[in-house]
Amino acid sequence: MISAIKNSPNYKWWVFGTIAIGTFLSVVDHGSVLVALPSIERHFGSDLPTVQWIVVGYALAISVLILPMGRLADIIGRKSVYVGGMAVFVVAAFLAGASPNLASLIAAKIFQGVGSAMVQGSGMAMVVGAFPGTERGKALGTHLSVVGTGAVAGPAIGGLLVSAFDWRSVFFANVPVGMVTIALSMLILPLSKPEPVEGAAKQSFDWGGAILSGLALLGFLLVVGNGDRVGWTSPVSLAGTAGTILAGAAFVWCELRSPSPMLDMRLFKRKLVAMGVAAGWLSFLGTSASRFMMPFYLQRVLEYSPRDVGLLLIPPALCMVILGPVSGRLSDRFGWRGLTVGGLVFSATAWFFLAITLTEATPVYLIIIMLMVQSTGTALFNSPNNSSVLSAIDRAQYGVASALTQLVRNSANVASIALATTVVVATMGSRGVEPSLDAVSPAVADAFVAGLRWAFVMMGGLLLVGIAIAVMRGDRPKTTAAVESEPAGAGQASD
Repeated sequence: MISAIKNSPNYKWWVFGTIAIGTFLSVVDHGSVLVALPSIERHFGSDLPTVQWIVVGYALAISVLILPMGRLADIIGRKSVYVGGMAVFVVAAFLAGASPNLASLIAAKIFQGVGSAMVQGSGMAMVVGAFPGTERGKALGTHLSVVGTGAVAGPAIGGLLVSAFDWRSVFFANVPVGMVTIALSMLILPLSKPEPVEGAAKQSFDWGGAILSGLALLGFLLVVGNGDRVGWTSPVSLAGTAGTILAGAAFVWCELRSPSPMLDMRLFKRKLVAMGVAAGWLSFLGTSASRFMMPFYLQRVLEYSPRDVGLLLIPPALCMVILGPVSGRLSDRFGWRGLTVGGLVFSATAWFFLAITLTEATPVYLIIIMLMVQSTGTALFNSPNNSSVLSAIDRAQYGVASALTQLVRNSANVASIALATTVVVATMGSRGVEPSLDAVSPAVADAFVAGLRWAFVMMGGLLLVGIAIAVMRGDRPKTTAAVESEPAGAGQASD
């Protein structure tokens, strides 16, 4: 049966489905854990800032390791890294559920982040490699739909598990599903030797580049994530910024001189890569903070319950689930520029509209409509933009390139929340209100909403810059379709 599947013309969809289970599991786990945090806080008698390190440590591990894991997948084979990552994920989930104290739980989640970095650094590369170049957008768009579905289902599944059992079930539930995913992956995913990069030296793992990139990313994420709390001009922030810049400069210097760099910096000489990465970073920088800020507005200004807020945010998420595959297919047929520019225009329009109209009593239906418009913009932009980046990169480098696109998202998410929070609390402080999101309530709604409007202006301005870059980048060369029309089987050889 397995042999028949691998020889089937639909084999690419079997590969996609196998990877999709792991992707869905990872995304659902994140949403479920967020719901379980209050129960964990009560169980261990801790406080929220400490308990949040369950999520923060997990996210830091993924962000720091995803690029090295993508490169490792290109060198030793993506299936090996993917299956190994799923094994680490499952073991860590069991250890998290069995944790006797909060410290061991945080450590288990950091360990699980290592597994997630391995899965994310190799999974999407295998999906894209299984499809011919002319269907790259379809693959990326359908993958985005899986991510969106997991984002919708995660909080709901987490809530059901915590209500029916307890917080430990959120972690233990990953074990049987993860074991099934490992079995399917070993049977179905292609096992083949890594494909050498034409004209490149023999590939070896760049330990120096991995360490320096990890230090630079860790410094960046810690400074940006804590700058508002400790002060952007405090000695700690300034020292962290200096260390981040030094590590980043050393990373670039080493990569330009390495015979087998972890990330070939010369790729950024290619217009599609450099401008695609820049537009992608600005896209997430200009949108991600909304998912953090809007629950504060809906709960603490309009006074909706957490359950109602979760329900209200489902329609925007569904826009991404439905339109992600559509935009991917359209980009395969018509090119990237129209969709990426149009998507950013949708998102910017939503933010500028809210910047003008948002008050302490804005009808909730109007807010949800604007969030749906913004989610539509993200769905239109994301798959075509990632497809444009991958089109300019050798298939043998899909692992590190796919990891790079996800690193762009993760780092921009952190920076977006930090920038928006700074704008909001600074505005609140200028109006004589305690400059803290913890102080948000109906009594200080006018100051919070004023800050939120300025945050929307800032995010809209960032998206305008992204629009300019997307326009200048251009569209798919006319020869691309002919060059990239290799059958799906060709992609399997590089996995």
